[in-house]
Amino acid sequence: MKVLVVNAGSSSIKYQVFDMTDESVLAKGLVDRVGIPGTSLKHEPTGKDEVIIKKDLPDHTEGMKLVFEVLVNPEYGCIKSMDEIGAVGHRVVHGGEEFASSVVIDDHVKKVIKDCFDIAPLHNPPNLMGIEACQSLMPNVPHVVVFDTAFHQTMEAANYMYALPYDVYEKFRVRRYGFHGTSHFYVSHRAAEMLGKPYEDCKIITLHLGNGASMAAIKGGKVVDTSMGFTPLEGLVMGTRSGDIDPAIVFYLMDKLEMNSSEANSYFNKKSGMLGLSGVSNDLRDILAAAKTGNTRAQIALAVYYNKVKGYIGNYIAKLNGCDCLVFTAGVGENAADIRESVCSDLDYLGIKIDAEKNNVRGKEVDVAAADSKVRIFVIPTNEELVIARDTFQLATK
Repeated sequence: MKVLVVNAGSSSIKYQVFDMTDESVLAKGLVDRVGIPGTSLKHEPTGKDEVIIKKDLPDHTEGMKLVFEVLVNPEYGCIKSMDEIGAVGHRVVHGGEEFASSVVIDDHVKKVIKDCFDIAPLHNPPNLMGIEACQSLMPNVPHVVVFDTAFHQTMEAANYMYALPYDVYEKFRVRRYGFHGTSHFYVSHRAAEMLGKPYEDCKIITLHLGNGASMAAIKGGKVVDTSMGFTPLEGLVMGTRSGDIDPAIVFYLMDKLEMNSSEANSYFNKKSGMLGLSGVSNDLRDILAAAKTGNTRAQIALAVYYNKVKGYIGNYIAKLNGCDCLVFTAGVGENAADIRESVCSDLDYLGIKIDAEKNNVRGKEVDVAAADSKVRIFVIPTNEELVIARDTFQLATK
């Protein structure tokens, strides 16, 4: 069976086509600036030259139509007909409390996705648009949704509840949900394989470090805790997101800067984090370069970033009562040797020692721990699309 994986953003559509007989990728691509002048499609068929098509597209349905045309193109397509696609897998950020695993999409599933619009306003609406666009064009194949939140549903109340009046949980389901679940799922399972231990016997801390960043503590095959919370704003310092702060700061700055709730949401999600601290960029590569030239704000931003990650490592080692391995993944975690080395420095009391020479690597699956490190330190490129494809295939063939 061939599976199409779709990840729809507010103005983008990412896609991959998998042949599940050997889990090979036949093609992948990105439609950018959907509904905005200057739309382009970048298509990368395996074993063929990259193709770029510039064509303004008003909505996600037209975007998917163009994707389908490209996939079956005789010159640069990867299939002869869309009839070869046996199922479609969709990434959705928020599934609330109801779903702890992937599911075949029906009207109830779409209602739950819509019910989460308020708590995932940047992600769930475009995710649903992508689902409905694909269903309108491919009504006769199963469509499966894989939720970013599902993997974290094994957390116990001690770690997902906030110290707020209990009725806000009962009425509005205000609690920690966690995100990047497919990534944490994939790399933690690969880490167990690299350790040579059953997954259920491992104590693993995963660090998904990108422009958005989160960590997870995994023990006995279950998520014990994770850094993102009710929304993806909580936790680590991120590219443009503040991460953990005193909640009173929100009200204080709303008053001082005369912001309404929508403006405040944008302020803490889009203008804060490494961008706000450094004044340089939300990209850690730019901030590292600036810090090396003596830029004080960039140096402070990096120090805050490292301290936050280190704090979560210590927190999670305590909750796991030990740790078999740290796993670095995502754009920063996989590629930034400087970041990995700084995060792991001065943690030798916890049994964490990195080997600088082994750590000089980008985007490869490797153990970069020193020989005498009690905790292994893995770099594992994530593969969220493969997780989605596998779940889709399993549910579609039941």
